[in-house]
Amino acid sequence: MIQVILLNEINFVYAPTLETFQTWVDAVTKTIPEKIPSHCYELCISIINTETSAYLNETYRQKKGPTNVLSFNYDAMPGVPQDSLGDLAICGQVVEDEALSQHKTLISHFAHLTVHGVLHLLGYDHINDDEALSMETLEIEILKQLGIDNPYC
Repeated sequence: MIQVILLNEINFVYAPTLETFQTWVDAVTKTIPEKIPSHCYELCISIINTETSAYLNETYRQKKGPTNVLSFNYDAMPGVPQDSLGDLAICGQVVEDEALSQHKTLISHFAHLTVHGVLHLLGYDHINDDEALSMETLEIEILKQLGIDNPYC
């Protein structure tokens, strides 16, 4: 089991609870247990503001402006034990704005982006069409188990 550590750095009122994030991460690990590194025991999820999101997005992805979720892997140094899967930085305001504009509930959009971010940490990507289809199919499957509708419809 990967333990979630939640940092609501901006006291975002509508952020899901630690228990809710844990449920979503557990759904990923139960669906694809073979992809979970045996040495990973924790995942840090930070709820951040638009300024921090924009800074991180520009610094690490060379893309301007804030984004909904960023995934940061930890690459273990040789000989040093590594127990963290990585970090997710979720911009509360962007998630709220997207949920509203896409006619989704805030909680379902947070769930989708959490699952999406964890899959990135596990090596999934959407750079080309085949990878995108594979990742989206897995996201839909995991979200369905959680009672959440297909986010791509």
